[in-house]
Amino acid sequence: MTKPSPSPLAVATIGGGSGHFVLLSALRDAENLAISAIVSMTDSGGSTGRLRDELGILPPGDILKCVLALSPYRELARKLLLKRFTKGKRLSGHSAGNMLLTMLSQYSGSFSEGIQGLAQMLDVEGEILPVTVDKSTLVAELTSGERIFGESAIDLPRGDQREKIQNVFLVPHHAEQVRVYPPVIKRINKVDAIVLGPGDLYTSIIPNLLVPGVKQAIQNSKAKLIYVTNIMTKFGETDGYDVEHFISDLEFYLGRAIDVVLVNNHIPSQEMIASYNIERAQVVEVSNLSQLKQRYHVIYADLIDEDSEIVRHDSEKLAGALFPYLATLQVDETNKVADQA
Repeated sequence: MTKPSPSPLAVATIGGGSGHFVLLSALRDAENLAISAIVSMTDSGGSTGRLRDELGILPPGDILKCVLALSPYRELARKLLLKRFTKGKRLSGHSAGNMLLTMLSQYSGSFSEGIQGLAQMLDVEGEILPVTVDKSTLVAELTSGERIFGESAIDLPRGDQREKIQNVFLVPHHAEQVRVYPPVIKRINKVDAIVLGPGDLYTSIIPNLLVPGVKQAIQNSKAKLIYVTNIMTKFGETDGYDVEHFISDLEFYLGRAIDVVLVNNHIPSQEMIASYNIERAQVVEVSNLSQLKQRYHVIYADLIDEDSEIVRHDSEKLAGALFPYLATLQVDETNKVADQA
């Protein structure tokens, strides 16, 4: 009897920013993996912020990064689409990719259709889903009671001190509440694993969980929940956090426990640490590894990109740490297929 061939392992990633790009870069070359990237829609800085303000569009920047990560032409596409215009009163400062996605979305009359068009143009392998197609503003409420409006303002605090973030929420622009993009819920219901992070906790990851329906879908999902922890803290967001603190905050907004935690165990160079200390950022460490291993499946590995001028995850190391675990899920799925045959 012929052994049935396994169906692709369905994996959803949830995040935003450059961390999401690195994660997708790690997953993109895996065999028998079906990838769905669920992307935050609260970015308000740089070229993206200007386009939001001037044209009233949804933010294209984080979507563009995902498209580039999942394209087989990614190196060439990055050179072309991340190139910034330096001439022209209105074009200057914008990236070519942001402008292209904006044009596709406005011409088609649909942001999601614009994404599909750009993905088709670059032969993207996988799907990219905005968590919502409703416009909204991310708001952070501090322990002092002060409220900060906008992802970029939260991400780049002014001054030398800021109270801790007590809560974050979304303010819709044109409706009573922000609505989830329906394919997101359908995908979460069907995947075998959900990977969150790496990325800024309060401005890249948690905003996805604030969209009504997403948190509930994850709670009801049978998928394994995997969290890739950050390497450095972020001033104004996660000052003084250890790995356990990151997990605790994330689980609060998830409303369920994480199953697997990927933790970096390699300390950056002293020169790197010194440069980050100037920005009031510190290495994220584990407070009690033995206790952490009692609660979670912990993958403890060197995840740092040694060739980068900034401290970030290395996509190849991340793939090497993540793939063996995903392979165990694939075996489980294969066994299920065999039992049903």
